[in-house]
Amino acid sequence: MLRFALIGAGNIARTHADALRASDRSRLVAVAGGPGAEQMAADEGVRYHPDPTALCGDSEVDAVILCTPSGIRRDYTLAAAACGKHVLVEKPIEVDLGRAREMVTACERAGVTLGVVFQSRFKPHVEAAQAAVARGALGDLVLASMAVKWHRPPEYYASADWRGTWAFDGGGPLINQAIHNVDMLLWIMGDVRRVRAATANRLHRDIEVEDTVAAQLEFASGALGVLEATTAAYPGSPRRLELHGTAGTITLLDDEVAEWDLQDGTPAPANEVAAAVAAARATHVMADFRWHQRQIEDFVDAVTQGGRPRVDGREGLRSLALVRAVYEAARTGGAVEVGRG
Repeated sequence: MLRFALIGAGNIARTHADALRASDRSRLVAVAGGPGAEQMAADEGVRYHPDPTALCGDSEVDAVILCTPSGIRRDYTLAAAACGKHVLVEKPIEVDLGRAREMVTACERAGVTLGVVFQSRFKPHVEAAQAAVARGALGDLVLASMAVKWHRPPEYYASADWRGTWAFDGGGPLINQAIHNVDMLLWIMGDVRRVRAATANRLHRDIEVEDTVAAQLEFASGALGVLEATTAAYPGSPRRLELHGTAGTITLLDDEVAEWDLQDGTPAPANEVAAAVAAARATHVMADFRWHQRQIEDFVDAVTQGGRPRVDGREGLRSLALVRAVYEAARTGGAVEVGRG
């Protein structure tokens, strides 16, 4: 059992509260942040801290979950690590690679566990696809394609002053909505070596960042890839991940199997009903907390058993490194080399 505090109280914090409540290995004991956090603490029947740094003095808190805007996560992570609290950070790990590396280093030096929330890695069909590629069932990897073509009305960006800013959001749909597919792509296909990219604003012309991006990827394996993300495509489509090799093809649609054709005859895993996913996309709220629960339990196991979470801080750096390389390629108009972060 680990006792958690939430920092921040937006929609995703509610998802984490539901996940913590559903697990017999975790318990929510405090919420920290502004007025929204105070109301959430009252709703959950837990302690409220207006200043998140006060959690350092709360002896009943073992770990914190950061649900803050992306661009302010370094400081909270460093403060938590300094007082021995484990840290689970919502995606992306941060908006700046240098700041994100500081987070990883601080937690390693303090001997606390750092995890980054990419709950799609815990979905059965994503796990099955990764396992198929890892055992060579697709043969030599040839091509991968990821697409997140969603629609967000102008009110979405107007709903919070940090949305659509470089400093706090870190970019547009690539680093926000599509970051899960970026993480899955890297987990399944391996590192990207080089990128070329272009960005545009097709609907949300008043925000600082892009609302549309397209990129060409060259993987370290020699495979090629295409990345597309937008919040300007009405009415929006299910997110898509296609994996092609010399011996098979797998396509995931909203993380469920749409195509599974392998030369070795391995059957596709059975799909689940995707109503919760569709509802979440329609309402912009994470309606299904099961995968957050699985990731939290993986994090608890890592802390209590002395291992590493499936998505630790260094894994969290990989998707951020690719995102920053895509933005740099779009800015310069040339090819950009990608590191592991």
